[in-house]
Amino acid sequence: MDSMMMDMMSRDGMSMAGMDAMHMEQMQACLDACSACEQACAVCSTQLMSCAPACMNCADMCNTMMRSMLRMQGLTPAVMMSMLDACMAMCQMCMDECMEHADHSEVCRMCAQSCKACMDACMAVKDSMMKAA
Repeated sequence: MDSMMMDMMSRDGMSMAGMDAMHMEQMQACLDACSACEQACAVCSTQLMSCAPACMNCADMCNTMMRSMLRMQGLTPAVMMSMLDACMAMCQMCMDECMEHADHSEVCRMCAQSCKACMDACMAVKDSMMKAA
């Protein structure tokens, strides 16, 4: 998602099915951190090669989640909940992998933190949806 769209959502207070601009920013930050971590791990050393695919998959999941939530048409609450669960599971897997390298890799540490924030954002959206139901 580009920064212009994020700015517009923030300014207008836009909310899509419980996902406000703050949650979208956390997902975007996770996507960015995972992309950076994947690149660093792929270049860095073979010992981090299990981290790179985890980061790529997490970045892809965050991107899909954001795009789907922006589109909203054709998504039922059950589908959105399932997607949020999948996004949280992918973030958890990526965070766990990055935490194994966090002591010696600042990029992995930051990626793990972004994954945690994204999981928290997904849970907040899910909680909001459940309260609205």
